[in-house]
Amino acid sequence: MPPRIPRRAMLALALALPAPALAQVATLDTAITSAAALPHLRTLIVACDGAPVLERVFRGPGLDRPANIKSASKSVLATLVGIGIARDVLDGLDQPIGPVLGRAIPPAADPRVRDLTIRQLLSMRAGLERTSGANYGRWVNSRDWLGFALSRPMEDTPGGRMIYSTGTSHILGAVLARAARRSLHALAREWLGAPLGIAIPDWMRAPEGVHFGGNEMLMSPRALLAFTECWRNEGRHAGREVVPAAFVKQAWTPQARSAWSGQLYGLGWWIGEARGQAVYFAWGYGGQMAYVVPGLKLSVVMTSDPAVPRANGQVHTLHTLLAESILPAMEATG
Repeated sequence: MPPRIPRRAMLALALALPAPALAQVATLDTAITSAAALPHLRTLIVACDGAPVLERVFRGPGLDRPANIKSASKSVLATLVGIGIARDVLDGLDQPIGPVLGRAIPPAADPRVRDLTIRQLLSMRAGLERTSGANYGRWVNSRDWLGFALSRPMEDTPGGRMIYSTGTSHILGAVLARAARRSLHALAREWLGAPLGIAIPDWMRAPEGVHFGGNEMLMSPRALLAFTECWRNEGRHAGREVVPAAFVKQAWTPQARSAWSGQLYGLGWWIGEARGQAVYFAWGYGGQMAYVVPGLKLSVVMTSDPAVPRANGQVHTLHTLLAESILPAMEATG
């Protein structure tokens, strides 16, 4: 079971965005001006109740060109897992991974690895030493990314605290691909691309042949908007269920809290609040963002240069753009 997170903590640890002055003029012109001033922001789409009200390209590729969405891929992977559960490819969130991975688990791995569950991987509570941050380079330079991630030492009890790690997502992607006996790209095209009417190009594979799970996926800003809108509509697109509504609810229920950012995390999605509105978002390195604000029927997509060096406050500027410029404008028009 996920740790109990008091509602007071949810609010305090939300997006942590400053409230704009009540006298601020709330127009999307303000959002455009603010967005244009961000040197690495490439595109911005704002859609209300499914209809784009703002589409801008500030620099870089256009709205229909594939963009590297970096770790926003984790929200896409979580979506595929939810669909896989509904299709009986996976047995459920509490299914252990050992029987699926079998001999792919290195003999030297901690014995508890075999009992890790889908839920623990999705919520970043596997307990394994992270492969992100300072450990990322050593991991991606290894000859077997899956084996490397599985053989990390346990830093916490499985199901304990959140340890954000792209290696954990890579394990999850391998579990899904093995259970389905198909590549992640094939699943993404069939389960998401076809029903949403979007192109999902092939993306990087690890040296062992498994598609990179949780990073480096490619989607155009408009394709990412269609994905985001599907989640805003509780998993439906054009009247058809694509993602089970029950899984959407589970994914947007807090499971853990990041020790680094203080942000709440569900199942592959970040969870916050801005201007009294619940906000759910996918977050990729450099500023690849997909925000859902259900209370305003709002979806917002931002893509940025994925190759810029990490900088303090980089993502905060995009959160601020949402809270101080976009949300006031949409509240005024709603």
